[in-house]
Amino acid sequence: MSRVVISEFMDETAVERLSGAAPTLYQPDLVDRREDLIAALDGAEVLVVRNRTRVDAALLDAGKGLQAVGRLGVGLDNIDLDACKARGIQVWPATGANDLAVAEYVLTSVLMLLRGAYLASASVAAGDWPRQQLIGREMSGRVMGLLGYGAIARQVATRVKAMGMSVIAHDPHLPQSDPAWNGIGRVSLEELLAQSDALSLHVPLTPQTRHIIDANALTRMKPGAVLVNAARGGVVDEAALAAALREGRLAGAALDVFEVEPLDGAHGANFAGISNIILTPHIAGVTEESNIRVSNLIADKVLDHLKERV
Repeated sequence: MSRVVISEFMDETAVERLSGAAPTLYQPDLVDRREDLIAALDGAEVLVVRNRTRVDAALLDAGKGLQAVGRLGVGLDNIDLDACKARGIQVWPATGANDLAVAEYVLTSVLMLLRGAYLASASVAAGDWPRQQLIGREMSGRVMGLLGYGAIARQVATRVKAMGMSVIAHDPHLPQSDPAWNGIGRVSLEELLAQSDALSLHVPLTPQTRHIIDANALTRMKPGAVLVNAARGGVVDEAALAAALREGRLAGAALDVFEVEPLDGAHGANFAGISNIILTPHIAGVTEESNIRVSNLIADKVLDHLKERV
């Protein structure tokens, strides 16, 4: 019987710290073995997950002794927060630990999409030498738009401003008087869509944000703009985005998150044959460095919890 169960990958050093303090079950493939995960929770006090483990009422009922859920990341849409609250179970996100990784992903994606040349390796290798077709654009002097202006978006803003971009953002939940707006253009959603050369999404998935970037929003975006979604799948209508890319209304897009994860063949077929899209497997916030930070932050919370219950 384990006091701590870890169902997805975690930095090995952090796992060793936990194992040295209490009986710990670390099986990163438990996320794909639901029945085994349910059985493993018998007697467990803490469950540690990433974004794929569905922490729903049924799972919580199986772990009758659960007192806390540690999330190796910040998004909580895979965790039933109401069910946790009803059972007195704490939820610990790794707030701030992967902000830098996501910000660098966004910056890199915008650079690649505006420049365009990095998506033509096969053509160059085939001897086509497509120089004229690959004359792209510079970041400097262009407008970076941020939908949502929380911690990660602010990290993006700092970095793209250093690259010569101006920054505008839309966040109705951040008061106009907040000092975070200093040096940032506070705009409406309509203005954000119309003015952004690059638009990066930084909102959670809620009923209000689901498909906030839909066919209608895509038609209102600046012609030739690029879109980056490293926030949450479902914020973008993927079929509408694929259509906009095929029709040439956008210059490119980068998606790290999807409505169905892992992305399967049926849903991935939306993007078949589109050359100006970057697809990555929900990895924007995971680097060697951020994995260590995230894992140790959650390990510290678990260890503090265990000390209180010695």
